[in-house]
Amino acid sequence: MATSTNKRDYYEVLGVSKTATSDEIKKAYRKLALKHHPDRNKGNKEAEERFKEAAEAYAILSDPQKRSQYDQFGHSLGGSGFQGFEGFEGAFQGFGDIFGDLFEDFFGTSRRGSSRGGIRGADLEYSVEISLEEAVRGKEVTIEFLRAERCDTCSGSGAEPGTQPTICSDCGGHGEVRISQGFFTMRRTCPRCGGEGKQISKPCHECRGTGRIRKNRKLNIKIPCGIEDGSQLKVTGEGEAGERGGPRGNLYVYVTVKQHPVFERAGLDLLVEARIGIHQAALGTQIEVPTLDGKVRLKISPGTQPGKVLRLKGKGVPDLHGYRTGDELVRISVEIPEQLSAKERGLLEEFGRLREQTNQNKPLFGKWRSDG
Repeated sequence: MATSTNKRDYYEVLGVSKTATSDEIKKAYRKLALKHHPDRNKGNKEAEERFKEAAEAYAILSDPQKRSQYDQFGHSLGGSGFQGFEGFEGAFQGFGDIFGDLFEDFFGTSRRGSSRGGIRGADLEYSVEISLEEAVRGKEVTIEFLRAERCDTCSGSGAEPGTQPTICSDCGGHGEVRISQGFFTMRRTCPRCGGEGKQISKPCHECRGTGRIRKNRKLNIKIPCGIEDGSQLKVTGEGEAGERGGPRGNLYVYVTVKQHPVFERAGLDLLVEARIGIHQAALGTQIEVPTLDGKVRLKISPGTQPGKVLRLKGKGVPDLHGYRTGDELVRISVEIPEQLSAKERGLLEEFGRLREQTNQNKPLFGKWRSDG
C-alpha cells in the first residue's frame, strides 16, 4: 500500500466517482474485499496490502463526517488523519451488516440462523382440479392435508413435561460462538444448540424434542367465480406451525381447470364451433347453441359465410372482481357433404348451372386475404 505521504485517492482505490452514493461505495468495497481477502489469497502480500487499502478507503468514505473532511482536506482530514487498524480485526469493525454478507460469501454461513427468536413455519402447497363450470360459477372445496402443529404435551418447548431446558454449555445461552477464521474473529450460530441458547436434557416423549408433531388438517377453501387454470390461492396462516413460538407459514392452493368437451376459454370469453349445412348457410336458419346455462336459439342470417363469428352477450365468464361478464363466441363452420344421393347430386348440378348464369361476369380470383 502507498505510504502516508503518497497514498492513492480513496475514490480511486474503490473505483467510484466523487459523487458516488453510500450504497455504491459499499458495493465497490464489498467487491474488492471479496477479491483481495487474505483467506482467499494465502501468502499473497500484494493482495493483503490491497485489502488493507480498500478497508481504509471504506472506513473514511462510509462515514459522512470523515468523507466531508477528506473531500475538503485530503488524507490529512484537517489534521486528524487516518488512525489505522489494529491488525486485520480492526479492518472489520464498525462497518455494519456488510461483513455479515462477506462472511456468508467466504464461508457459506449466514447470520440469519443465529437469531434466538421464533422461526416462521414452512409454507405448504396443495393442488385441486375443478371443471370449467365450477371455475365459472365458483365452488367451495374441502381439502385435507398433514402439517406440523405445536406439540400440546410440551407446549412446543420440546422438553418432557416437568423438566426444563438447560443453558447451552458451549455458548452460555447466547446462541452464538466466536471462532477464528484466518486473520479475524467472527460469530457463528452455536452448533450444539442451533442458536437457541438452550439444551434439552430430557426430550418430550410425544414430539421427541422437536416441539411439533404432524396432524391432519381439514379446511374449506372458497374458489372464486371466474378463476383461471393455473391460478394460485394464498391462504394466510394455514401452513406449518413455527418453531419456538414463530408464526405459521402460508398455504398455497394451485387450481387446475379440466378441459371441456365443447368449450374453450379465451380470457372472459367462451369459444364454441357450430356446424351447419350449405343450405342453412345460404338460406338462413335458427339453431340451438349450448351455453353453460343451457341451450339458446341463435339466428343464422342468409348468406352466412364459413368462419363468421356470432356473439352471445353475457354468456361467458364473470370477472374475478365482478366488474363484467364475458361473451360466448360462436364460430360458424359450413359442412360440405362427402357423399351425395342421385337426387341431391341432380339438384346441386342444377343449382350450379343457375349460379354460373348469375355469376358469369364476376371474377373468379382475387387477392389472398389473411385472417391475421
